[in-house]
Amino acid sequence: MSAKSVNTAATEFYILAPEVPVPERTLVLKHDDTFGLFNDFGDIAAGARHEEGLYHEGTRFLSRMALKLAGGRPLLLSSAVRRDNLLLGVDLTNPDIYLGGNVMLPRGSLHIYRSKLIWDAVCYEHLHVRNFTLRPLDIALSLEFAADFADIFEIRGEERRQRGQLHKPRVTEDGAELAYQGLDGVARRTLIECRPRAQRVSGSELQLDAHLESRSEQVFEIKVTCAIDVRQPAPISFQSAVARAEHSRASGSRLLCGVETSNDQFNAWMTRSASDLNMLLTETSSGLYPYAGVPWFDTTFGRDGIITALECMWLAPQVARGVLSFLAATQATRDEPERDAEPGKILHEARRGEMAALGEVPFGRYYGSVDATALYVILAGAYWRRTDDLAFLETIWPNICAAITWIDRYGDRDGDGFVEYQRRSPHGLVQQGWKDSSDSVFHADGRIAEGPIALCEVQAYTYAARLAAAGLAQALGHDDMARTLREQALALRDRFRTRFWCPELGTYALALDGYKEPCRVRASNAGHCLFSGIAAPEHFASIARLLGQDTFFTGWGVRTLGDHEVRYNPMAYHNGSVWPHDNAVIAKGLSGSQAKDLAVRILSAQLDAATYFESSRLPELFCGFRRREGKAPTSYPVACSPQAWAAAAVFAMLQACLGLTIDAAARQIAFRYPRLPPRVERVSLRGVTVGDSSVDLTLYRYSGAVGLNVDRRSGKLDVAVLT
Repeated sequence: MSAKSVNTAATEFYILAPEVPVPERTLVLKHDDTFGLFNDFGDIAAGARHEEGLYHEGTRFLSRMALKLAGGRPLLLSSAVRRDNLLLGVDLTNPDIYLGGNVMLPRGSLHIYRSKLIWDAVCYEHLHVRNFTLRPLDIALSLEFAADFADIFEIRGEERRQRGQLHKPRVTEDGAELAYQGLDGVARRTLIECRPRAQRVSGSELQLDAHLESRSEQVFEIKVTCAIDVRQPAPISFQSAVARAEHSRASGSRLLCGVETSNDQFNAWMTRSASDLNMLLTETSSGLYPYAGVPWFDTTFGRDGIITALECMWLAPQVARGVLSFLAATQATRDEPERDAEPGKILHEARRGEMAALGEVPFGRYYGSVDATALYVILAGAYWRRTDDLAFLETIWPNICAAITWIDRYGDRDGDGFVEYQRRSPHGLVQQGWKDSSDSVFHADGRIAEGPIALCEVQAYTYAARLAAAGLAQALGHDDMARTLREQALALRDRFRTRFWCPELGTYALALDGYKEPCRVRASNAGHCLFSGIAAPEHFASIARLLGQDTFFTGWGVRTLGDHEVRYNPMAYHNGSVWPHDNAVIAKGLSGSQAKDLAVRILSAQLDAATYFESSRLPELFCGFRRREGKAPTSYPVACSPQAWAAAAVFAMLQACLGLTIDAAARQIAFRYPRLPPRVERVSLRGVTVGDSSVDLTLYRYSGAVGLNVDRRSGKLDVAVLT
């Protein structure tokens, strides 16, 4: 049967995988709301690999862009994205070119270098052709192009009953214009220009013929502009665009990685992660926001943005400030069932494509996350501890109060003291925790749980949110509110320990269903209960022990579901796979513990996994098969890569192993029971800033322990090792 024949309400928004994957890499460039997915040749060929393309604001503006030499494909020499993710470089040459049965041009006579950059809604290409023969050559180059203006949800597999009008291509003085009038009334245009001008232009091809003397070269500049209605970026040259992009990165407005270790593989992983976060950080009207991931989630997600900000808080608190500002500006203010929105609730995701604008998918501005609201308050508290920026937090205090009110009034749907979810939109997400696959919450016999559903980790987040809000309330002079919030947190903790603990499993129930029946399933969700303090000490130790056993620990990290559970499948999205951010949250829960063996194992395993993935980039997830000698981790076919919370995971895992905390008000950096993974002898932290003070530190292994040197200190700042 076809994939769409099983697209019931339970499988809406499922991301289709191509039937026959093409064995080529996908190379990614991104700037703000524009990204490109290219193959090894630097081409876009959506017919062969359905997700390739140039995208802007949720729409594919280019579905084909293929370089041809003498009517055929050049030979690939090499291709790579620069370490900072700004430029894609591709080296090509000619194959043997025949005329009348004879080789007219031997392979390797030409060098063709393609350099690509995406900046301010324009994809720039610098095409450099050099003749290495001893005679003049007439070179027939061409660029074939097309634009389907498909919505990202169409590419993910959603069918549409009707589309807008795709206009006939228009040949211009400098190239061609492709246009589409959407059903949402928005005119979208792709402008393709070339300098020097192409010899011949059609609605699907630029002919770039060149005459090259021996040892001479020719350069072409191609610009592909994504224009919406009358909005169109001002044209600049390729070199000017590169200079602006490099200046932006060098200005420090994005995440800078000040961490180095004695292990080159670890350094490569961290450098790639920092570069990916820089690429995914997107300028919004409220500041920088980490878009969730390319290609499927290249937009603002509440939960993803919050967890990403928490993961890299110690290193880059400015990310948290942008997330807090954006989510305050988009916090729900009305009861809108079709959006699963209620006053005070924090955004799940926002989309700007045609299908979202028309309501064909509910994600224009959608609020179907049960956990994002509590996580928002947790992030606010963590940002305060890291920065002591009470002035900023005072500006979003009404939003924090609205979030707490949502927890009290709407989150607890049946008055039992737990926060639950049940979708109200018939097209919204069935499951609304971080594991939002339709089959991710179930009973031990495999029955899907009926709502309203109270997830174990959501209660942990709610407990931590009440304590975080209490601290902020007290700092702002609201002592009575602080006292009430602490009392509510303690009451929740006691209820939770009684109702969720399953002694026969040695862990917390995955959830309580709508009948208050526990879902007695061993899942990684319980690991999220370790960081907040909601877990009793004996429960804490039991959960950590369970997650370190073979049923969960694959050798590459902790899988999402124990391998004896009835719905376990190591190839499933949420029922047996390995997610880096899930592992990071579990490790963070062990940060202050003396027994942090599991945190060290997680970091070491994820380091090993990273070395197998292209450019040391951990994807959104990978399959949960047990580690086998000589075998790499098994990829998940439609995982986003890069993905923000996967990129930031390394920094949270390292923080957990070091037991690193920063208390800005006390001007203290502390390391509680620091540990280094086996293959790392030294970790250097450079330019860790607290207020107007900064410090350079080195942690090193000696005699089975971890020592600390303060290499430089500026301002008043205490550094302590706590054991």
